Amino acid sequence: MSQSAKYAVLPLRDIVVFPTMVIPLFVGRDKSVRALEHVMEHDKKILLVAQKDASDNDPKADGIYSIGVIASVLQLLKLPDGTVKVLVEGEERAKVERFTRTDDFFEAEATTPPEVEGEQAELDALSRSVVSQFESYGKLNKRVPPEVLVSVNSIEDPAQLADTVASHLNIKIAEKQELLEIFDVAQRLERVYALMEGEMSVLQVEKKIRNRV
Repeated sequence: MSQSAKYAVLPLRDIVVFPTMVIPLFVGRDKSVRALEHVMEHDKKILLVAQKDASDNDPKADGIYSIGVIASVLQLLKLPDGTVKVLVEGEERAKVERFTRTDDFFEAEATTPPEVEGEQAELDALSRSVVSQFESYGKLNKRVPPEVLVSVNSIEDPAQLADTVASHLNIKIAEKQELLEIFDVAQRLERVYALMEGEMSVLQVEKKIRNRV
């Protein structure tokens, strides 16, 4: 188990951030803004963790998942309406061991458990299957940008491949959280493939219906 460290926590609604993912977030809750202000004065590292109920405006510690991502704050912009636009980059998975502060903002002690790599031959085979399936998925789901399809083809690291594909799947937040919580890379690739397969079945049915109308 890796050594624990303290991080300010940013609870997220309706989104799961994966390692290597760069994404803008709009933050309006006082606690969350204070957490960002705190990290900007220090090392710009923040722990991003999805909350279990997106409608909960003031989640308690037990309303936040225990697995999240340590991220770097790349850019922060305060908007005229008081909200904050922040650009973050996910770095590595982290496990919340305990919350150490919940008053003016959330702070937690967290560890970064190592990923389980597994057999290289199995990872190579799974990676090829996921890339091929994602190309087919991209043809059905027009919301996947063409440049993402190109970049996925060039990813050599199986863990990064699984996370990149997962971040572009149109699946439920709970399913994305499930993928984030899988530290075994081969298992994660298998689960990504299965979820993609299910999503493609739905998209194919929708396409048939559109063609009939």
